[in-house]
Parts: sequence; C-alpha cells; structure tokens
Amino acid sequence: MAGDARPTNGSLVGVSDAARRKFITDNTALGHSVLVPEIKLYLATEITPLWHASEAFLEANNISPPFWAFAWPGSEALARYVTDQPQIVAGRLVLDFASGCGLAAIAAARAGALNVEATEIDPLAWSAIALNAERNACGVSVLAQDVVGETCRWDVILCGDVCYEAPMTRHILPWLRQCARIATVIIADPGRAYRPAGGFEALERTLVPTSLELEDSSSRLVTLLALQPEK
Repeated sequence: MAGDARPTNGSLVGVSDAARRKFITDNTALGHSVLVPEIKLYLATEITPLWHASEAFLEANNISPPFWAFAWPGSEALARYVTDQPQIVAGRLVLDFASGCGLAAIAAARAGALNVEATEIDPLAWSAIALNAERNACGVSVLAQDVVGETCRWDVILCGDVCYEAPMTRHILPWLRQCARIATVIIADPGRAYRPAGGFEALERTLVPTSLELEDSSSRLVTLLALQPEK
C-alpha cells in the first residue's frame, strides 16, 4: 500500500538498504500467500518477531504498521488473476500501485509483462519488494515515491485494496480515473467502505482466506473492478 496519508517510516529513510533488508529478514519468514503459493515472500507469521510486535514498539521505533509484511486479500486476488490470465499484462508496461510486499508486481513480471514498476512510500516496503522480487528471480523496479498526479506512462495499473480510508480514496481516485483514459486500471476491493460507488466493471470475484489477526472474518470476497474514466 502506498501513495496515501499514512505516516512513513521517517527514521528509516536515511538507513541503508542493507540495514532495512536485515530488519526484514530478521523479523519475517520466507513463505507464500494462500492463493499464489508459487510466489515466495518474506512475511510476518505467528513465529516471527514482527507478528508479535506491539503498536507501542512500532511507535517507539518510528515504524509505521508493516503493511509490507502481509499478503493482503486484494493483492492475492490480483496476483492470482494475472497469473491465470497472463494476457492481461503480457508484453505491457505495468504499475503495481500501493504495492505492499510486491505480490501483484511479481505476478505480473512472471506473467510476461514487458516492464513492471511497484510504487510505495514506506522505506521498509522498498526493500521488501526488492527482496521478494529477487527471491522470485523477477525484474521489478521500485518507485520510492507517491506517483499520484504523474502523467500515466503505463498500460496496466494494478491496485490492491487501496480504498480503505476516505483520505486515501480522495487522494488517488481522481488520478486513477484520469489514467483509465489510456490504461487498464484494476482495483481489488475486499469490501471496503470507500470503494468507488460506480464507474467500473466488475471483472471477477474471488474468496480469499484471511487471518482473524488481520481481518474481521476468516475470508474476504474480493471483487476486481476495472475502473472507467470520468465521462
């Protein structure tokens, strides 16, 4: 997740990539998501320190919630979708917006995308995406910035679970609709309150198993929405 109003890991911006990578490998375990087991990821699990880190610990160390350490339902549904239907991204320029752990970006690269970029604003996510891409022998370029407002240079934009807050949605949705004039923009919505009210085509619905530690149910029904431009 990126390009939003969340606090970044400010104290980690000046920390070396090597140090961030060590933090990730020390506090996560190599595993995989439920729906896309063919992709290996560094994730927080019940046996890793990061899973048990308290909110107080994160705040004391100026670390924002580790969204990059989990395979969220939206990203899982997107990754499964492009893996099963590689023609969506094959030979195309792809952006994984608000990439988190980079799952959808890696899936797009594996599916034959011409070039894949993943955008995030959290320094730990930059290193996590790079680590995960390397583990899967995939070429993914990390954009360490908020790209909202930039001229669209992509053919496909993948957005996994980005409408979970009103400020986030207000920030990104007008830009995504502009991009939809020239690109395929797919938003994975697991039933968030701030999803677009209209102006989209429902492509597919996928039931994604989840952990009760992260969600309020043991599964989420994720709808993939092809966003349409403003008329």
